[in-house]
Amino acid sequence: MSLLLDHRFQELPPDKAIDTKLFLETVSHIPTFFDCLGSNVFSVIKSDVNGNIQKIRGVYLKDPAKYVTLQDIVEAEREAHPAEWPKVGATLALMWLKRGLRFIQILLQSLADGERDENNPNHIRVNVTKAYEQALKQYHGWVVQKIFNVALHAAPYKSNFLKALSKGEEVKEEDCMANVRQFLGNYTATVDAIYDMYTHLNAELDYTV
Repeated sequence: MSLLLDHRFQELPPDKAIDTKLFLETVSHIPTFFDCLGSNVFSVIKSDVNGNIQKIRGVYLKDPAKYVTLQDIVEAEREAHPAEWPKVGATLALMWLKRGLRFIQILLQSLADGERDENNPNHIRVNVTKAYEQALKQYHGWVVQKIFNVALHAAPYKSNFLKALSKGEEVKEEDCMANVRQFLGNYTATVDAIYDMYTHLNAELDYTV
């Protein structure tokens, strides 16, 4: 079974509300994705994603009955911390988490769309670079960008990456891509819903780290 399909995201209801408990259960498996990219440099994103998941979980566990959806958490923090919000608590953690999730989404979608370097078709550098530039680069200062430039050049071969996604099994590329597309459906919808929420609440911040 594909690493991605072992823990699929749930289909969202019509109002796009994201169940906090289900989201945390599913997204907690996402950090292992970065292990498939091979280079230790990607452990920086993995650690950031994992840390933000833990922060959101910490807030949720304080009052599960109150924080049924992610929207409930963000709106409650806006009311409780009007001066500091949105740079506070789970709101800030989710803001950064969604960027890491978007990185994965763009990377996988690029692969599923068949985008590649025709001169080096077994490289995924073009896909990883697109994901970084669209999801994370604008929020990173010069020093962090330099670190990621190293990571981009250390991206694994496509064949090795797909094998890692298949948990070490030899799987045909078209079968692996079919699994990727299946995973992307609800995953993309969830990430888009989080972005839409931040836009609607004017909670997006553009400072760099």
